[in-house]
Parts: sequence; structure tokens; C-alpha cells
Amino acid sequence: MSHSRRISTIVGVAALLLTASACSGLGRSTVGMLTFRGHDSPVELSYSNTLVVGCHKIGIPKGATHVENNTLVDIVLYRTPDCQKSDKAPGIYVATTLSNVTAPVSLPWRSFSVIH
Repeated sequence: MSHSRRISTIVGVAALLLTASACSGLGRSTVGMLTFRGHDSPVELSYSNTLVVGCHKIGIPKGATHVENNTLVDIVLYRTPDCQKSDKAPGIYVATTLSNVTAPVSLPWRSFSVIH
């Protein structure tokens, strides 16, 4: 095999590997249901087939105080609307098929991200 052909093959394989790894999370979604509820509220908000990439805002106006993770993936809940951690509001890890409830004096959850 000539030198230029060998270099072309290596470049082609590298490009394929980069493309495959860069697109591996695109289009993938959670399997199952995430259910949120506000403090003392009978209304529940459920998400299914949520994309595994990015930050997802919880669509409850005053935030969520109860969550049930009935998906096949773990999530992290945040007290900020943009998935940002702070000293007073670190992210809360909720494993698959578990639930969590906030303490009465703590802030509600405003967003979440999926661990993939």
C-alpha cells in the first residue's frame, strides 16, 4: 500500500470515528415517565421520551417539590431554571425508579438533566 493511500485510509477512519462519537447522543430519549408535582398540589406534570441531552425546564409555575423517576435513566434536579448549581442549591441526584420529595423549607426544583 502506498504512503498516500495509507494516510487517506487513516484520515477516513478517523473521520468516521469522530462522526459516530459526536452523534451518539443525538435523538436518544428516556424510556419511561418522569412525574412532577408542586407542594400540596393535586396537579401532576409528566414527561416521557425526554431527550437525554441538555437542560429541561420543569413546567410547573412555582416549581416541583415531588418527583417520581420511572425511567430507565438517572436524572439530576436543580433549583435553578437553567440547570446551574450553586452553594445554596446543589444538584439532587435521583436514580432510576426512585422518587424524592423536598424538605418544607427548601426551594422547589425548576429544571433537570438526564445522566446518559
